[in-house]
Amino acid sequence: MSWTRRFVLALSVVLAALAAALFTAPAAQAHEERPVTFPDGSGSVPVLRTGEPDLLVCKTDRDDFARRIAGYPADLKTRNLALHERCRRQGYRHLQQAVDAVDRPGMTIAILPGLYEEEPSLPAPTGACASLEAPNSALGYQILSYEQQRQCPHNQNLVAILGKKDLQIEGTGASRLDVVIDAKYAKLNAIRADRSDGVYFRNFTAQRTTFNSLYVLAGDGFVIDDVLTRWNDEYGFLTFASDHGLYKNCESYGNGDSGIYPGSASNINDGRGYDVPRHSIEITGCRSHHNMVGYSGTAGDSVHVHDNEFDHNMGGASMDSAFPGHPGLPQNHARFERNLIHDNNQNYYPYVADGTCAKPPVERGYEQGVVCPQISMPPGTGIITAGGNWNLYENNWIYGHQRSAFFLSAVPAFIRGESEWGKQTDTSHHNRYAGNHLGVDRDGTARPNRSDVWWDGQGSGNCWQSDAGAATPYAVPACGPRWGEVSGNTRRLVGEPVKLAQLLVCADYNVQARRLPAGCDWYGARGVQRVETQLALGTAAVLALVGTLLWWRRLRGHRPAGVATALGLLGLALDVAGSTLALTPTLLPALALLLTGLWWTVLGLALRPHRPVFAWTTVALGALTLLDAFDKAVLMIPWIPLSPAWLRGLLAVVWVLWAVIVAGARRPGPDAHPAVGPDPDPSPDPDPTPAPAGGAAPAGGAS
Repeated sequence: MSWTRRFVLALSVVLAALAAALFTAPAAQAHEERPVTFPDGSGSVPVLRTGEPDLLVCKTDRDDFARRIAGYPADLKTRNLALHERCRRQGYRHLQQAVDAVDRPGMTIAILPGLYEEEPSLPAPTGACASLEAPNSALGYQILSYEQQRQCPHNQNLVAILGKKDLQIEGTGASRLDVVIDAKYAKLNAIRADRSDGVYFRNFTAQRTTFNSLYVLAGDGFVIDDVLTRWNDEYGFLTFASDHGLYKNCESYGNGDSGIYPGSASNINDGRGYDVPRHSIEITGCRSHHNMVGYSGTAGDSVHVHDNEFDHNMGGASMDSAFPGHPGLPQNHARFERNLIHDNNQNYYPYVADGTCAKPPVERGYEQGVVCPQISMPPGTGIITAGGNWNLYENNWIYGHQRSAFFLSAVPAFIRGESEWGKQTDTSHHNRYAGNHLGVDRDGTARPNRSDVWWDGQGSGNCWQSDAGAATPYAVPACGPRWGEVSGNTRRLVGEPVKLAQLLVCADYNVQARRLPAGCDWYGARGVQRVETQLALGTAAVLALVGTLLWWRRLRGHRPAGVATALGLLGLALDVAGSTLALTPTLLPALALLLTGLWWTVLGLALRPHRPVFAWTTVALGALTLLDAFDKAVLMIPWIPLSPAWLRGLLAVVWVLWAVIVAGARRPGPDAHPAVGPDPDPSPDPDPTPAPAGGAAPAGGAS
């Protein structure tokens, strides 16, 4: 086998392996629940009742209680002393006992200051409850039906509120830290409210679970008011398949997924544009910090998030369409405004790498600041939208991020378990980022983000404010003054190839298996370890080798081709250098494309006399490369379905194989006219075509 055929075969194998890596996505896992449907929307947001409580929960130690309330204001202290005396006579010692005693809608349970470990609910299930037949989630817990939850309410829940209507549960302390409900890492959920419309939670703390502290499922009407959640494997607050919800004045920290998670909020605005009649869930006045992410929502639909603070997480806020089994996908119609989203630069992945997160939860050190990230997350990011539509991000303060203020990527529908071809490009579209305060705090102090925009390029109708700073791509569509107005709108079906490769590599994370993708800078990869740099280096090596070989064998005596080849090699080197600066957007990649585009154009023109088809293919490759440089640095070309990078890449594969053949072909005989310049290899063809009568030379250089 000749060296040419060996080279072509090896290159084909490499390209096939690369294609397989790009289009094979890892399996995604997240919150798994029984099949549920959205409420019918007939409910309403409950209102706080201020009368005397119907049921009381307290501990009986008078001295301990006196110490807890010693510093209270006089009126609050007097009220708590009176309630405690009443509770000692006719109250309950555990919250679950009071919940079980609720016998009608509209009742109020007051919990007096104290630590509630709910000892009767803590033991592992026995008897029939220990052998329920139910599917297991990817995380190992059983996915129980509602009937099974009623049959065995404490298999997974410290406190189970099942089917109770208009129930209010409130602490009577001076702060939310005065009443603490502690699951001691023995249960999935500290408090679960399931099919309990109109539930109102106020003024207490729930903590230390193997999933989430406060869980509201399939509820039409709920309020979470002045509640703290902390130190959970997954979520602080989780509300799912619910409507007419309100979070206010809440706090959450120390959670392995998010502090606040309104997943699968009722999808009431599906099919609408930006102007919607109402939102299903409102979140205001809350702070979520020192979590993997402050706020997240798979299918977080129709959520109004305003006047909150998300800080010192790995990521500030995230919404996505990346996990199957969530009604309401793809995610749509979140509205973020007037939020403080800043300094979300924590990196908790080292706790996975060093084995801390492989220990039992009680031994991990959550209370000392350990967080065990449950999914892949780009640290140092303000707002992440992974497959969402019709989201509005306006008038937020977003600053101090080491990666990017905004991160937008599409998610193909097969990732969420849908195989229809027509759905594969249904995200991300019509996301508007306008009027935000980027890189400055509320006092006007400069707190720059490393970049303001990271976008994979897919989607239509997406736009950013004109004063957005560094961005990748360098030029992004600008928002008009009114909703729906976009300058330079694009309609890309697929994101940029290198960014797609990065996303797929970075998604291959698993906390249980301690698997951190080696090529992803989210987990600490630097320099040549990063997949972007590896792709740039590999591509540059192949193109440099083939291009130099082509020049040496066919164009060595052509001065413009020699100069162009030198510029092309410089462009390839700049492309590799630019790939190492992906977190700091620059014009270096566009300059690299400009130089390589000029290289191919000059080579093609030089080869035109005797290799016309190959020559024009080379010119076309140069033109596409120059177009790609314009697309990335000056203006994203509107309306085209694919980035020039895809067309350039596909044509480059053909060109490389063809260039190897052209460079390796034998020279024509001495009577043939050379392609250009002096022929460095004048050896005759072993079987030259005889010259026709009259001495005319044969036509040369057919492609």
